[in-house]
Amino acid sequence: MTIVFVHGNPESDAIWGPLRAELGRDDTVCLSPPGFGAPLPDGFGATVLEYRDWLVGELEAIGEPVDLVGHDWGGGHVVNVAMYRPDLLRSWVSDVVGLFDPDFVWHDLARIWQTPVEGEKLVDDMMKAPRETRVERNVQLGMPADVAEAVADAHGDEMGRAILSLYRSAVQPAMAELGKNLEDAAIRPGLHIVATEDIYVGVDDRRIRAGERAGARVARLEGLGHWWMLQDPARGAAVLADFLG
Repeated sequence: MTIVFVHGNPESDAIWGPLRAELGRDDTVCLSPPGFGAPLPDGFGATVLEYRDWLVGELEAIGEPVDLVGHDWGGGHVVNVAMYRPDLLRSWVSDVVGLFDPDFVWHDLARIWQTPVEGEKLVDDMMKAPRETRVERNVQLGMPADVAEAVADAHGDEMGRAILSLYRSAVQPAMAELGKNLEDAAIRPGLHIVATEDIYVGVDDRRIRAGERAGARVARLEGLGHWWMLQDPARGAAVLADFLG
């Protein structure tokens, strides 16, 4: 059974490298969302629903139900597929189910990206900084040096455009509206990873509430933050292996 990993913003598939190595399986693949380590196709608007449909197309091409694992916006795309096309999945895993809670409030960076002019300035500062500055920023966020370099190399104008379009398509109540269908994700077994120090995915009670509505098992990663798969890949792999069987 294929395990498909999908990353988020502002990342590349390099974030999954240490965890995949810990899993030690030969049936894992990574999918890079357009603009985030993969080219933006002509006419692709980089909205929440377009990313959902992109992922649906990629899974249809695989041709059999998969175990779908997502982080950050990748986890958002996973939940959207679980609600919309559960027939493509054997199971799903996400660390951002809380995005779909009706009371979810976007974090400070997201609200800047969602603001005209201010968002463009922040994206330019992020994407056009010297490479060494981008690498160091990633290291400070907790990425190992080799992953920090790979992620920095994925940054650029296309990622900047994708960030702005994606976040602006997700201004509330857009996520709350999508979350009205959260119970549909329970059609397939789900795992809600709750990294207790992750500051980007909403307060704890709302996260847990959303995961319960989605019918997902909860795996709490105490003391780990947003990049839990890099902070402790062995623990992350153990949680996945236990769920996937």
